[in-house]
Amino acid sequence: MTIAVAIVGLGIMGNRMLASLEMHDGFRVAAAWDPNDDARNKATLDFPEVVVVSGLMDAIEAADVDVVYIACPPKAHAEYVSIAVRAGKSVYCEKPLGVDVAESAALVELLASQGIINAVNFPFAANLQVDYLQAALNGGQLGEVLGVDLHLHFNPWPRDWQSAATWLTKRAEGGYLREVGSHFVFLTERLFGEATLVHSSVSYPDNDEACESSFEAALDCSGVPVRMSGTSLGVGPDVVEFTIHGSHKSIRLSNWSEVYLSDGGPWARQDIADADDRRANNARFFSDLHDMFDGNPSGIATFAEALSVQRLIEVILSSGHGC
Repeated sequence: MTIAVAIVGLGIMGNRMLASLEMHDGFRVAAAWDPNDDARNKATLDFPEVVVVSGLMDAIEAADVDVVYIACPPKAHAEYVSIAVRAGKSVYCEKPLGVDVAESAALVELLASQGIINAVNFPFAANLQVDYLQAALNGGQLGEVLGVDLHLHFNPWPRDWQSAATWLTKRAEGGYLREVGSHFVFLTERLFGEATLVHSSVSYPDNDEACESSFEAALDCSGVPVRMSGTSLGVGPDVVEFTIHGSHKSIRLSNWSEVYLSDGGPWARQDIADADDRRANNARFFSDLHDMFDGNPSGIATFAEALSVQRLIEVILSSGHGC
C-alpha cells in the first residue's frame, strides 16, 4: 500500500521530510503547504513533482491524503492536529508534541476517542544504534545498570543549519532542551520505562524572551538514576553524549550515531553494520512508519509517549531562573 501524505510546514523539517519520503516507495507526497509565500515558492522550485497548495485545507482535505505530517513550530501543533482529526486523517507530528501540557493531553484523548492512528517524529524509535544499545541491555552485557548520563553543549544555539528558525532561540517554543533533550528523554523512557523528575534547575539569560542557557535535572526510571545537563555557554564543539553506566561495561551513544563501549579502559567505538549510512537508518525508520500507518505493529513513537516526554521537559523548564 502506498500512503499519501500531506505536509504542513515547509521549513527545515518539512523539506527534509519531502526528501526522505521521496526515497521510500511506500509513501507519496500528495500535497504540501506553508503559510509563508517564500517557503511555498522555494518548495515548488526544489520539488517540482510535489503539488504545493496555497491553502491549509487544500492540503489536509485532499481526497487521497491518508496522513497529515505537521512540521510547524510546536505552538501550532494542537490546532493543525485537531483540523486533521476532524478531516478523518491519520497524523504524524514533529516533536516536541507541544508546549502546553494540558493542550497536548487533550490531543491524546481526542486521537484515542476517534481511533486515529498517530505518530511523533522521534527517530530513536527505529534506529540501528538504539537496537545495539537495547541488545546490550537485554543480553546482560553491561551487568547491573547503575545510572544514565546525558550531557549536551551547543554554541551557538541554534546550530548554524537551524539559524533560519528564529523561534528556536525563544523561551516560548524553542531551546535545546525541547529540541534535542526531548529525543533523549524519549530514548530513556523507551529503554528503562516511565521517568519521574527528582529535581531540576534551569538558568535563563536576563532577556525575558531567550531560551535556557544551562540546565541540570535528575530523573528516576524504576530505580535507575538519570542525570541530565546542558549548556549553550562558552565556545566549543557540540556535545551530545548519552551514557549508560553498567557494573560490567558502560555504553555511550555520542553525536547521535557513534556507539562506544568501555570495560573500564578507553572508550572503544563499535562497528555496527550500516549504522554510519544515514540512508540505512532512514529506511529502517520509514519502514516502521509505513507499518504503523498501514495498521501493522510498529515501534514508532505515539502521541501518548510524546506527551510523557513533554510533561518532563516542561516541568524542568519551569524550574528556571534568570542569571
